[in-house]
Amino acid sequence: MPQSNTSPSPLRRALSVSSLLLAATLAGCASPPPVLAPPVRASVRPDQPFTDSVGIRFVRIPAGEFMMGSDESPQALAKAFPHADAKRLADLADERPVHRVRITRDFWMGAHEVTVGQFRQFVQASGYVPESIRDGTGAYGFNANYDPSRTERGDLFEGRDVRYSWLNPGFAQTDRHPVVNVTWNDALAMAAWLSQKEGAVYRLPTEAEWEYAARGGSRTRYPAGDHPDVLLKTANTFDRETALRWPRWREQAGHGSDGYPFTAPVGSYQPNAFGLYDMIGNAWEWCADWYGEDYYARSPVDDPQGPANGDVRVRRGGSWHSWPLYSRVAFRNWNTPETRYVLVGFRLVREQAPAAAMSSNTASLDAFRLVREQAPAAAAR
Repeated sequence: MPQSNTSPSPLRRALSVSSLLLAATLAGCASPPPVLAPPVRASVRPDQPFTDSVGIRFVRIPAGEFMMGSDESPQALAKAFPHADAKRLADLADERPVHRVRITRDFWMGAHEVTVGQFRQFVQASGYVPESIRDGTGAYGFNANYDPSRTERGDLFEGRDVRYSWLNPGFAQTDRHPVVNVTWNDALAMAAWLSQKEGAVYRLPTEAEWEYAARGGSRTRYPAGDHPDVLLKTANTFDRETALRWPRWREQAGHGSDGYPFTAPVGSYQPNAFGLYDMIGNAWEWCADWYGEDYYARSPVDDPQGPANGDVRVRRGGSWHSWPLYSRVAFRNWNTPETRYVLVGFRLVREQAPAAAMSSNTASLDAFRLVREQAPAAAAR
């Protein structure tokens, strides 16, 4: 049944977001919580793109309706992607049914994925310790001498290994590249810190908001069209140059080269119709929702939030290592919240709440106070 058009107040939305922040941060609360800066009042013109204090540029995404998901049959996809086997195509059933979704209010979305430099500012200013470092197990990384066939699980990348973290994915990155090897919990911790620092609610996008923003009004396989060749100018995905390092999947690669064998500096390709860059490729992006394989069949029309519970969180958009089949805007993927992977980063949404509701951002502050109180007990368990 569709949800009511009645929207919760900004304060209630802030409290709801902070509940997620608390839950995520408690998952790794053996380390001290981020240090919260004194709140500042948001001051942004309602329709103009703006840049916040850590350099995240936001663009307004207008409310609207769209058709979410894909109605392409396995037969049609097999014709378009002849090297994909039947099982891979059958696994795409969670993209169906196509269903109407209404985003009932405008929101602001980062024009780019969060960069290494922006995440560094958060870590240094807050004292937060990302999970890959805090739990002592590390993350995943690229190693040219690593052979997946010699490992028990056959993981694509080496790990987990303490040599790898958001600081070292195994290939060179500058502060302008998207941060990777960050968990869902790390992303929410940065959102909570920014909420307090900026005096406005920061959060991850819902899966519906993400697809609505990525499509930019389109109904094609990719935001810029149906043929994989459009990816060369609009996305950093698995191309001929990247395939040189993974020759077993050469047939799955896109034609030509997009210029980057690993991640690219954010904004290196053409934006979509909303002015968003790298919605496809570069790094997978965490979404707020729990993943539900059959959720589309029961999704409400207004502002879907995903299942009430689950084991894994949604990630969308593909990465520099994603085949064209998996770079389609409708493709869905997931990981556990504590996953830290060399292909996964995030992008933030910012809400503009009235100053009366957000002047002190007490919900985020209270969440971290609770973390402080419960951290010793959690660490002892």
